Amino acid sequence: MNNLKIRCGAALVLVLFAGAALAQSWPARPVRLISPFAPGGGADITSRALAQKLAVSLGQQVIVDNRGGAGGMLGVDLAAKSPPDGYTLVLGTIGPIAINPSLLSKMPYDPIRDLAPISQAAVAVNVLVVHPSLPVKSVKEFIALAKSRPNDLNYGSSGSGAADHLAGELFNAMVKVKMTHVPYKGGAPAMLDLVGGNVQLVFSTLSTATAAIEGNRVRALAVAGSQRFPGMPDLPTMSEAGLKGFEVNNWYGLFAPAGTPKDIIARVSADAAKALAMADVKKRLMDSGIIAVSSSPEAFAAYIRAETDKWGKVIRSANIKAD
Repeated sequence: MNNLKIRCGAALVLVLFAGAALAQSWPARPVRLISPFAPGGGADITSRALAQKLAVSLGQQVIVDNRGGAGGMLGVDLAAKSPPDGYTLVLGTIGPIAINPSLLSKMPYDPIRDLAPISQAAVAVNVLVVHPSLPVKSVKEFIALAKSRPNDLNYGSSGSGAADHLAGELFNAMVKVKMTHVPYKGGAPAMLDLVGGNVQLVFSTLSTATAAIEGNRVRALAVAGSQRFPGMPDLPTMSEAGLKGFEVNNWYGLFAPAGTPKDIIARVSADAAKALAMADVKKRLMDSGIIAVSSSPEAFAAYIRAETDKWGKVIRSANIKAD
């Protein structure tokens, strides 16, 4: 028994030593940053802005690897099953990290068990936009209209279970009304149907809605997140406009496979925070309707748990099922 304890203790020391040695020599080759969506979207823009700056601070290439599919789950799963050596990172988003565990009966990975949070990276701003034919110019007026027209208002989304869908269900629950959900295959088709008057509202990402807002083809009532968007400072948040506590932060964040050495996690987190505070990065993201943010690994982990719990309650309350 004593010999067994000695052998186990020696093995543990070797594992810890190997991890420390890896962290000290890392990175010795290029790092892969998986972006689990197609090129051109908010996740891709954020990934590339981060990769460019991390390459400088790490002294190695950081290569963005677009692995779209299954609403972001394919790319996240690939990262979760990669070696925990610091050479694979992934930009996780609200869907495959915090929404899908409650939406799907089975997932190929466990976001809490299989991934190590590094830092929140950005928030893609959501905005409540309505068709100009609706006789409302504020959130309070819209709430009154929704209460006066039960089951009569249709809201579009980028798909069942997406953040903009859940935003509508959160609105239903908080206001105690019933709007009808109309899912589309993406945010752009939903916006086109809003412009055409086929739905009356969308909780759209600002990047999708900006052109229609600026062209007066839709009316923006409020930002659906926790803070105003600096690019549209006169547009209030939903909380400021009358619906206290309404927040839908369509966030992105950096993760590594679980088991990645803590020294590597800490270094990437610190370097990401510096990158996200740079004026050129903030502007690059803001031009696409995205706000740069950062956090410690511990704070990000707590935020993920809170988001998972929040959206789990919305999904169960509305009895939402995946397509």
